[in-house]
Amino acid sequence: MADKILYLTLHKKWFKQILNKTKKIEYREIKPYWTKRLFDAENNPIKYNYIIFKNGYNQNCPMMKVEFLGIRKNKQYEILLGKILEENNIEKLELSKHL
Repeated sequence: MADKILYLTLHKKWFKQILNKTKKIEYREIKPYWTKRLFDAENNPIKYNYIIFKNGYNQNCPMMKVEFLGIRKNKQYEILLGKILEENNIEKLELSKHL
């Protein structure tokens, strides 16, 4: 069975915080668009294998593959993040505090 991947594009500020391990939850508004991407037809959270975060839309933009730990529903959807599994083109961020 193929991996189930959630693709998300982030602004540089949030991308850096995840990369620096200071942000462990990614938030999304409770709207039909996100409900459809995060929950199945029976309203059960989709179990993704991992998340691909990108900072930009071009082919060589900064990217990281992050462990997906689950979804919670509070005032917003909370996507729980685990370990960073892979990083690509990170040097393009000009990080001053990359761990």
